[in-house]
Amino acid sequence: MTKIYSPKKLIEVALPLDEINAACAHEKQPGIGAHPRGLHLWWARRPLPAARAVIFAQMVNDPGYQQDGGFKYGVNKKEAEIKREKLFQIIRDLVKWENTNNEEVLNRAREAIKDSWRETCHLNRNHPQAAELFNPEKLPAFHDPFAGGGAIPLEAQRLGLESYASDLNPVAVMINKAMIEIPPKFVGQAPVGPIPEGKKKQKLIEDWSGAKGLAEDVRRYGHWMREEALKRIGHLYPNVKITDEITSERPDLKPYAGEELTVIAWIWARTVKSPNPAFNHVDVPLASSFVLSSKKGKEAYVQPVVQGDKYYFNVKVGKLPAQAKTGTKVARGPNFRCVVSGVPLDGKHIKGEGMAGRMGMKLMAIVAEGRKGRVYLSPTQEIEHIAKSAAPTWGPETAIPHDKRSMFTPLYGLTKFVDLFTPRQLVALTTFSDLVQEAHKKVVADAKSAGIKDNGLGVDDGGTGASAYADALAVYLAFAVDRLTDYNSSISTWKASGEQVMQTYKRQAIPMTWDFPESNIMGVKSICWLKAIKYTADNLNACTKLNSLIPGIVLQTNASTQTISANKVISTDPPYYDNIGYADLSDFFYVWLRRSLKSIYSNLFSTMAVPKAEELVATPYRHGNKEKAETFFLNGMTQAIHNLAENSHPAFPVSIYYAFKQAETREGSTSSTGWETFLEAVIHSGFSIDGTWPMRTELANRMIAAGNNALASSVVLICKKREIEAESISRREFQRELREKMPEALEAMVGGETGSTPIAPVDLAQAAIGPGMAIYSKYGAVLNQDGSKMSVHDALILINRAITDYLNPNSGNFDADTLFCDDWFSQFGWSEGQFGVADTLSRAKGTSVEGVRDAGVIEAGGGKVRLLKWSEYPQDWDPKTDDRIPIWEACHQLIRALNQQGESDAGALLARMPERGEPIRQLAYHLYTLCERKKWAEDARAYNELIGSWHAIVAASHDVGHKGSQAKLDLDF
Repeated sequence: MTKIYSPKKLIEVALPLDEINAACAHEKQPGIGAHPRGLHLWWARRPLPAARAVIFAQMVNDPGYQQDGGFKYGVNKKEAEIKREKLFQIIRDLVKWENTNNEEVLNRAREAIKDSWRETCHLNRNHPQAAELFNPEKLPAFHDPFAGGGAIPLEAQRLGLESYASDLNPVAVMINKAMIEIPPKFVGQAPVGPIPEGKKKQKLIEDWSGAKGLAEDVRRYGHWMREEALKRIGHLYPNVKITDEITSERPDLKPYAGEELTVIAWIWARTVKSPNPAFNHVDVPLASSFVLSSKKGKEAYVQPVVQGDKYYFNVKVGKLPAQAKTGTKVARGPNFRCVVSGVPLDGKHIKGEGMAGRMGMKLMAIVAEGRKGRVYLSPTQEIEHIAKSAAPTWGPETAIPHDKRSMFTPLYGLTKFVDLFTPRQLVALTTFSDLVQEAHKKVVADAKSAGIKDNGLGVDDGGTGASAYADALAVYLAFAVDRLTDYNSSISTWKASGEQVMQTYKRQAIPMTWDFPESNIMGVKSICWLKAIKYTADNLNACTKLNSLIPGIVLQTNASTQTISANKVISTDPPYYDNIGYADLSDFFYVWLRRSLKSIYSNLFSTMAVPKAEELVATPYRHGNKEKAETFFLNGMTQAIHNLAENSHPAFPVSIYYAFKQAETREGSTSSTGWETFLEAVIHSGFSIDGTWPMRTELANRMIAAGNNALASSVVLICKKREIEAESISRREFQRELREKMPEALEAMVGGETGSTPIAPVDLAQAAIGPGMAIYSKYGAVLNQDGSKMSVHDALILINRAITDYLNPNSGNFDADTLFCDDWFSQFGWSEGQFGVADTLSRAKGTSVEGVRDAGVIEAGGGKVRLLKWSEYPQDWDPKTDDRIPIWEACHQLIRALNQQGESDAGALLARMPERGEPIRQLAYHLYTLCERKKWAEDARAYNELIGSWHAIVAASHDVGHKGSQAKLDLDF
């Protein structure tokens, strides 16, 4: 027997998407406490609940009837549903944030995985490779070849799998080592560092299970580093004294008279020479805002005071002047005005000054810590002098990549990473970087004194002794330096509404900033070293409470050539075409990690910058043009995924995440170069796409999505190796199969009243491609009439057309009034049109303008016709008393009720017309698609929100119906 019998996995049949999506949304919110993502910044991480649920469902067998060639087994449908529900309940419990480290829940999941594995091993007990592939006593290992931020391999480890992670990017490799490789080496290790003065003495018996001891030593040595740094650079971070001179100008500061306040931050503005010839010796400020605090009752702002050819800054409190909100900025982009002469400073002048090295900085304000919050003070020459007296002896001279999509500072002369930091920031960061190595030596000595043996092997060489333990601690201390770096560059910003410092990477780019805060990292509040240490230790514990005993292996390797995947379970989140240039972005951190850790990980940090030539991203500036970049991406991704198809364990499907909004509209259908290119790579690699699952893994309010209907989901592709002898079919046969199978698949996706939450319209266009691609990709080829192979692009056009046909009101049993409104909306939107046009259209649809007007959905008069907006519909409308109700009217009345009154009232309205629920839902999908293609974002939002709330509306309508039935029963009784 050579055939491998692989029972269908749960992920190929069904998932409790509602609970997974809810858990993903919750996990993305701030304020949930310590989280593995807090160890080190990485971009576009998958939420832990999604990764956990996908891996679990990928490994457990579906309990329903199974049929695969030579074997059949299974249970009856009802019994299968009961068993499937038990697996669903495991997933529901598994994805809850509070159960992340719940041993009872995790053990149930692990046992279910083991049960399925033993069943699969039994089916393949006679296979020639049974000993190698199907050992019932040992689960297969896991591998993620695009490990990135480490969420997926971390969750595989949490589920009990030996976890392998690999990535080409050294920063990603280091993050994964810190999460899954290093902690298991030091499970149960008690801390060896000296307890800081003032801290509670250690108990005689302490719980140092998991990585608690390792995390505690991060705190202890971090505290030691701060004390050492204070001795060396504490003079650069002086307190500010509230003198009588200050209180005479600011009576609000009298309660602090004579006191020295701890500075939280200094607020700076960049400067350039004035373009006015009479004042070209003056360095004038480029301030995008003079507002320091916009909190009600705590308003504070900077007021520039001009005296001849000089100026200085005063800090004021009270009502904000209008001009304070814009600073010296006068328009979008780099356009300012000279504060002295009033002449404009355009982008060309500012860029020229920057490239000539004449861009400087001037202190605008000081933020100090008061007894009841922030205190804002005017700058002094002495304080500014102290800051500028810092003399760094080292800086990261690595060039900033010239990717104009995400790296904006080179346009203004900031061409090296050293240019992104003030002198004081450079001195502080290099001091702490140096102290990482000094702490390393101290750890070795302390560990030996605590009885830990040392064979001289470092952690990168597999050691677990004193030297290796010191290496491990150095990694987490270096991560704390990186956290400081993110918040302590001249690209960070001050958020006036929250009175707080915002990090460099608010989005996936290094923008140009004009005014910026410089934090007191030697303090104890806000952005400081002690907070960075606390977050690092807390988040290390969040990674390792239970999974510390499971080994993890992390390697730097190219996904296109790696061989680690052999006979392993694969789930991965590859790069998204040209969405994020990870290598360019991570250089910012690499230069500091390299300085701190090169002696420990010499191979990983052998280059001056992150390797870029082989990074699988379609970046035109690297490859010469867009076409060459696309070819590079397609070839490289095809090879990488081909490795997975050839090497992954044959008993399991491969899951691949993809999140890319379809953005190009052509010939009435929507497509995306990135999506098409990725699908080409997957199919050419030898995979068939057997299913897709939309996961709500992105926050709708993330910065990259601001102002548009961005995709709210990742699409998880479920892939299996395609049969070598897969047959070919004709274009006509492909279209026939689409017509037969797509409606059922789409109906399952849009949900309805089946109990599942429907996929939001913003996601449907992409998620629905899955069923169509499942048809396309299972064949060796789909042949056009001329015998050529149909491309993915052409297949997507036909698949999108099938989606449009399904959603189009003309394809269903919609009333004539709705068909008229739909065509009119497509032509005119909410604008007026000529009565004659409306009359012709209404006759063609089998109705009349007068009839549609009487239905209450249009306004007609004076030779003009227009559709009524949902906000114009009457609030007292009752479908029970209306004798002419187009689905158009019912849909927009439901939108009105939802927006003006909420889900409960919308449900009550639906309860009075339940038979119209399904056509309302179908119309909403169709209108969303129409608005999206016409770029009517505001209108599209209304239809998307209706579908997003559909499950709650239906539930509310059922509650109303139940109460009504109960009331009737009570009355009868």
